[in-house]
Amino acid sequence: MEEEINMASIMIDSINSIFSTLFSSVDTSLYSLLDEITFIDSDILNTPHFSSIFGTSSSNGILLIANSLVIGFLLYYAIKHLLSYFTITQEVDRPASFIFKLIIFGIFMNTSFFICERIIFFSSIIGSLIQDLGLHLFSTTISFSNLFDKIQSIIIIEQNSFNLFSIDGILKSFLSVSFINLAFSYSIRYILLKVFVLISPFAFLSLCTSSTSYFFKAWFKCFLSLLIIQILVSLILIITFSIDFNPTNTLSKFLICGAIFALLKANHLVREFIGGVSTDFSSGFSNITSMIRS
Repeated sequence: MEEEINMASIMIDSINSIFSTLFSSVDTSLYSLLDEITFIDSDILNTPHFSSIFGTSSSNGILLIANSLVIGFLLYYAIKHLLSYFTITQEVDRPASFIFKLIIFGIFMNTSFFICERIIFFSSIIGSLIQDLGLHLFSTTISFSNLFDKIQSIIIIEQNSFNLFSIDGILKSFLSVSFINLAFSYSIRYILLKVFVLISPFAFLSLCTSSTSYFFKAWFKCFLSLLIIQILVSLILIITFSIDFNPTNTLSKFLICGAIFALLKANHLVREFIGGVSTDFSSGFSNITSMIRS
C-alpha cells in the first residue's frame, strides 16, 4: 500500500513538473507575441516581399494578373451585349455605363493597396484610441503583457509548487491553453489579412458587372470582420482592466478566466454580427478531425 502511495505521489509530481515547465514557457514567450500579432497597423504591408508579390505597378505581381483580366471583362461584356439582341430576358448595362464603371473600378483596382492600407490604418487608430483611454483611466498600457502581470497577481503559484489538481492549477492550465489557442487564432488572422489584401484588386474589379459584384461584398465583409476583431479585443481588455480583482477572492479568478474566454469568442461574435471568415483554431482543428474520421 505504501509503495502504491509513493508511486502515485511520484506520478503526480512528474505531471506537475511537466505542466509547470510547459506553462512557464508560455508565460515567458507568448504574451509579447500576442501583442505583436493582435494590435497590428498598416506596417504589416510594408515589407519588400509582400510589395513585390502584390506588384509595385500594373506591369508586375498580382496587379499584372488583375489588369489582364480587364480584357476578359471586356470580352465577357461584348459577348453578353451581343447575345442581348437575340434574347429579350437578358439585361445588360449600356456600353457607356459599362466603360465608365470599368474605368472607375480599374482605378480602384490599381490603388487597392493604398485603400487597404488606409482601412487597416484607420482600424488601428480606433484600437489605439481605446488603449490610450485605458492608459489614461488605469495608468497602465492595455496589452497582453500587462494582462499577464494581472493574472500573476490574481492566480498566485509559488515557484516549484505548481499543482495541476488544485483550483489555481486548473485555472492556470485553462489560461495557458487558452493563450496558446489565441496565439494560433490571431496568427491565422494575421495571415488572412495579407491574403485578403492580395486579392483586393480582383474584388474591386468584380464591381464592373452585377453578376460578379457578389465577390466584392464577400471580400469586404471578411476583410472588415478581421479588422473589427482588433477593436473588439481592445474593448474586452479595457473592461478586464477596469475590474478590481482580489487575489483572495475566487470570483476574481473566474472573472479573469471569463475575460480570456471572451477573447477566444471575439471572432465568433464578429461573425454573428456582420459575418466574415473564421479564425478560430479550435473549431478549425475540430473540422479537420471530423473530416479525417469520416
